[in-house]
Amino acid sequence: MTAAWPDGGAALLDGETWHGRHSGPANAFTYKVDYVLLRLDPAPSARLGRGRFAPLAYSDRDHGDGEGPAVDWARRIAIDHGLPATALCETWLLTQPRRFGYVFNPVSFWFFRDAAGAVRAALAEVNNTFGDRHSYFCARDGFEPLGRDAEIVRPKRLHVSPFQSVAGDYRFRFDISGDRIAIAIDHRAEGGGMRATLTGRIAPLDGQARRRMLFRRPLGALRVFGLIHWQALKLAIKRAPFRNRPLPPEKEVTG
Repeated sequence: MTAAWPDGGAALLDGETWHGRHSGPANAFTYKVDYVLLRLDPAPSARLGRGRFAPLAYSDRDHGDGEGPAVDWARRIAIDHGLPATALCETWLLTQPRRFGYVFNPVSFWFFRDAAGAVRAALAEVNNTFGDRHSYFCARDGFEPLGRDAEIVRPKRLHVSPFQSVAGDYRFRFDISGDRIAIAIDHRAEGGGMRATLTGRIAPLDGQARRRMLFRRPLGALRVFGLIHWQALKLAIKRAPFRNRPLPPEKEVTG
């Protein structure tokens, strides 16, 4: 399964995310979101600011261990998990950019592609509102290309929401073909869980696309941060069971 990603190394994902609970007080929501898709080896396109204040910018501090180039960290994780060099020709990151210096990414995705453009592995980088970060390395047996038919199961390790337990499994599905990206994360746990999706089509990150991002959703990730707390308030009003935040996992990656 190959993806028609731009030669310039930077694209806009005009996306939509959906979240819904499996049990307990019913709660589901959908909202639009803008992501950028960046090839980080070599460096990302000059269409975004790099490590500096700008209307739209990328910073290595927002990813990985926050020390040095994040792409080096991501590639090290992939190699440590056995990804062969033939499947590590390009490293791309799907994330929300900084807008005027602020960003909050509930989840970003690293994609590792081979010479034919097939995604052979992915790294889901999850952040919570408490400042913790944990990643999940996703690959099929033998590092076959990821596709809609593959479900990657990983144990949940990071506290994300006080209304969901740190128990059970995440089930990842990646449907990446042509100019379309669709990702589903299904949390299954005894007595609870939820499903979250991110879908959209990619387009060149040209001047018009950048202006569209800034004007139609000027608050960017700050808006996402606010929406998360709005949904938390709704669940609190519905008296969903509340769980205190445990310590984050010692390991940085589950795979």
